[in-house]
Amino acid sequence: MTDKSGARRDSLPIADRQYLGLVTYDAKDPDTTFPPIEPLQPPEGAPNVLVILLDDVGYGASSAFGGPADTPTAERLQRGGLTYNRFHTTALCAPTRAALLSGRNHHSVGMGMITETATAAPGSSGLRPNTKAALPMTLKLNGYSTAQFGKCHEVPPWQTSPVGPFDAWPTGGGGFEHFYGFIGGENNQYYPALYDGVSPIEPDKTPEEGYHLTEDLADRAIDWVRTQKALAPQKPFFVYFAPGATHAPHHVPQEWADKYAGRFAGGWDAQREAIIARQKELGVVPADAELTPRPEAIPSWEEMSDDLKPVLERQMEIYAGFLEHTDFHVGRVVDAVESIGALDNTLIYYIIGDNGASAEGTVNGAFNEMANFNGLAAIETPEFMAEVKDKLGGVDSYNHYSVGWAWAMCTPFQWTKQVASHWGGTRNGTIVHWPAGISSKGETRSQFTHVIDVAPTILEAAGIPEPTFVNGVQQLPIEGTSMNYTFEAAEAPERHDLQYFEMAGNRGIYYKGWSAVTRHSTPWLANEELPALDDDVWELYDGTNDWSQARDLAKVQPERLATLQRLWLIEAVKYNVLPIDDRRFERLNATIAGRPQLIKGTTQVLFPGMKRLSEHSVLDIKNRSFSVTAAIDTAKKGVTNGVIIAQGGRFGGWALYVKDGYATFVYNLLGMTEFTTTATKALAAGSHQIRAEFAYDGGGLAKGGDVTLFYDGTEAGKGRVEQTQPMIFSADETTDIGEDYGMPVSSGYAGASKFNGRIDVVQIDVGDDDHTHLIDPALISRVAISRQ
Repeated sequence: MTDKSGARRDSLPIADRQYLGLVTYDAKDPDTTFPPIEPLQPPEGAPNVLVILLDDVGYGASSAFGGPADTPTAERLQRGGLTYNRFHTTALCAPTRAALLSGRNHHSVGMGMITETATAAPGSSGLRPNTKAALPMTLKLNGYSTAQFGKCHEVPPWQTSPVGPFDAWPTGGGGFEHFYGFIGGENNQYYPALYDGVSPIEPDKTPEEGYHLTEDLADRAIDWVRTQKALAPQKPFFVYFAPGATHAPHHVPQEWADKYAGRFAGGWDAQREAIIARQKELGVVPADAELTPRPEAIPSWEEMSDDLKPVLERQMEIYAGFLEHTDFHVGRVVDAVESIGALDNTLIYYIIGDNGASAEGTVNGAFNEMANFNGLAAIETPEFMAEVKDKLGGVDSYNHYSVGWAWAMCTPFQWTKQVASHWGGTRNGTIVHWPAGISSKGETRSQFTHVIDVAPTILEAAGIPEPTFVNGVQQLPIEGTSMNYTFEAAEAPERHDLQYFEMAGNRGIYYKGWSAVTRHSTPWLANEELPALDDDVWELYDGTNDWSQARDLAKVQPERLATLQRLWLIEAVKYNVLPIDDRRFERLNATIAGRPQLIKGTTQVLFPGMKRLSEHSVLDIKNRSFSVTAAIDTAKKGVTNGVIIAQGGRFGGWALYVKDGYATFVYNLLGMTEFTTTATKALAAGSHQIRAEFAYDGGGLAKGGDVTLFYDGTEAGKGRVEQTQPMIFSADETTDIGEDYGMPVSSGYAGASKFNGRIDVVQIDVGDDDHTHLIDPALISRVAISRQ
């Protein structure tokens, strides 16, 4: 394809054109002339693009779609744009994001599930093929300025370290010129692990000074948009604003949560009734839509303990405040676009949720969701939850709401996030706003649409063709369907009339109004015994007459069901869905799953200055004996203090540090208990090897063990860890050498974690270690020399 300027845009990057005209000998010759250098620009009239993607928001949560959380920004964009009430995602975050940014189905770009469970199968490898270039790359190579702010959960775990490779990072192969945000599934809103490009950075203020991640992301996005338009006003921008909100932990300033005090006393069953009534008033569900029944796996509000109900109410108050707070900061970004005169020709997608509401918080909710992720949810008893109720939403919590609230936030549909079979997991309210390109205002569009439709819609709006070559690689077709045909035609027949769904064995198929679905697993039941895939029970729904999937017709029309099941299988083969993979533990084990591991063997050497290392970048010391040895010099002046090595943070982890000259090992169990072992004598001045040995009890997961401290091979203290975390320390905290970034593992050094002596090297050993060796002195020497 060739545009008005003569540039071919189907092969990217656009090839430079050689000048073949007259070349004179003297530049002063009157015949000396060359065409002016013109910066690369998209086709004339191409709009700015702002894609906003919230996290873990069910269809019935936002007030724009009848929910209890006030979202005035969403409502404002509705009034000036279009509301899509049949827009779909993949039921999980990373797959939805990969699909959004590529215009392809999630298995088609290797994101069958989250990156941490990647396997060797093409559909679940965690690797986007270079034959399916990302939308930002296409836009950048066509002259757009591109920037991402917020969450990126598409980087394979073996590529999350400071050494890359950075092919899957936003500013690597992702096509973004600027990135400010975090890598992974979730982040602490008060103490986030952040990256500017590929470099880890720390927030410029503390929660006590008013820091909150969503506000920070909005500030950065606003600054970037203003700068971009100030310096390159002729270039359109593509901004992808993807805050970690409202994914757990549900962190929000107290005043936002307090606005909702008392609003949820009726519980989740009553809340569903209220939501669907508002949805019908707004017209975001048909007047005859039915409220689907509560699954047996979710208790009724009346079944919950009266002592726990105030805690449950507070969980929902916090979540509602969190969603409103997020919408407020989205509004600041929109206001910034308007303030520079760019709103009229900015195509905005406001996608309220990358999947349905999250049911990963257990039936009772969670004070620290890591307890559930470690299979230790029972440790948070109702009595404990009542004790910590007033801490929920604050710095000292890592909280999540109850399964019952997640189900209510997906009103009127069945099920929640992860359940790709039913609309509760995959239908998300979406708003499209583009005054210069859409004359219709305040109207609803009910054609079936999907997140893979966003990319082709943007390309069509910009007048940019789908590329056939990108960086010399021939491209496979985009799999989504442009939504532009719906902009001015409310009754236009839908063009995206076939779509498969699959996540962890939960699967479904939509075809011309009908859907066939089967739920295979339950999100919050970690130890659930799964049926054989062939034993799953399929359901059949007529979407034309049953908008919410309330009436199962499988027994009434078995032939139609069989046809749709066969169609699902055809689509599954086409898009790399097979083999269906419902494994749990096996997918967490890199060797079994067949994915690369950055760190192998039984020994790892770390150096001072290394920081913000993800759990995938450090030897796994869980459920086994291990030792950590550090070669250090004491402080030259005063008493030696500070962290030698810390892994994890306030809500789980371990650290080796020195306090007032005494070496100390601490194991923090889920933020509830600190097991501390301190040496019986202080370090003498000079060079030493400090060693902590942990002898695991064995006999299963999460067991305890004995701790022994050594100075230069001589025993210096003993202690005990009664219980350990078997699966994960943190989703966002990291391993740091010489200082503990983020929230401290231990209160023993909070506020003063930087080591004031000298660290030469730190070594971790795991496995069948005989606990007798020290670090090779030659290694210490080499490290010391290299640091001079």
